[in-house]
Amino acid sequence: MGRYIAKRLLLMIPTLLGVAALVFFMLRVAPGDIVELKYAGSGTFAPKEAIERERAQLGLDKPLAQQFALWIAGVARFDFGRSMWTGRPITEEIKIRLELSLQLAVMATIVAILIAIPCGTVAALKQDTWVDYLVRTFAIGGLAIPSFWLGIIIILGFLILFSWIPPLTFTPFWVDPWTNLSQLIWPALAVGYRYSAMATRMTRSAVLEVLREDYIRTARAKGLWERAVVAKHGLRNALLPIVTVIGLEFAFLIGGLVVTEQVFNLNGIGMLFVESVTRRDYTMTQALVLLVACAFIFMNFLIDLLNAWLDPRIRYQ
Repeated sequence: MGRYIAKRLLLMIPTLLGVAALVFFMLRVAPGDIVELKYAGSGTFAPKEAIERERAQLGLDKPLAQQFALWIAGVARFDFGRSMWTGRPITEEIKIRLELSLQLAVMATIVAILIAIPCGTVAALKQDTWVDYLVRTFAIGGLAIPSFWLGIIIILGFLILFSWIPPLTFTPFWVDPWTNLSQLIWPALAVGYRYSAMATRMTRSAVLEVLREDYIRTARAKGLWERAVVAKHGLRNALLPIVTVIGLEFAFLIGGLVVTEQVFNLNGIGMLFVESVTRRDYTMTQALVLLVACAFIFMNFLIDLLNAWLDPRIRYQ
């Protein structure tokens, strides 16, 4: 197992290098220039000499291979440089937003797990009954209703009934837990509902498949309690695809909640992603893509370890 872990950790390096090279060169060949965009936004005329001078200050006049080598060298030192738009260090720009997005992703995941696993298990045990149909309708509704639309409905409902609107500024949990939770619980519920819909359907399918296995019939024939059969023998073996779905969705939530963040006035990683792409901020976009890639790679790694722990038949050599 230790050899497998070391091998997987080493394989992350070429994967991240491939992602870095792909996003770097794709950004450079895409139409648009951040220098021209800056001057266009200010509404002032800029001579060609000023544009060239600004490009030289940003390092855009160097050959692409040299730019890439300098950027990779900085990344190896955990130095992502400065934002081409604001001039602030990228690590600071991401740090003040990552806390919000990470907390929202964790809360949405907890909501999804608390909904999906009990509902999916009950639907499998009560197959083709009114309980099963109710859970399936609930899950289909979660897949059909966009989380941002549900967020708008939540805000309108609280505004009409309680005259409540989302706070204008984000309050960290360690500063004021109550204000923090009152701001993030509703977007977490909106996102977690849609998140849970997919996990609920996966849980139902996985549990149904496991309950038809021979070892489940053997456990029941031995006289074990039905609760022990379902929890110990059934649900644990059904968790493999469920863990995979939940883990990958969590990685997506780190940078994929653009519209939901805008609805609830949350300045998270998703909003920063859109702003950096719109402004042609190459260095910021590259850092954010690497952050999301790291989240997916690390979650895949954790999922493999969890699968090996959940299923003793899995042995990595």
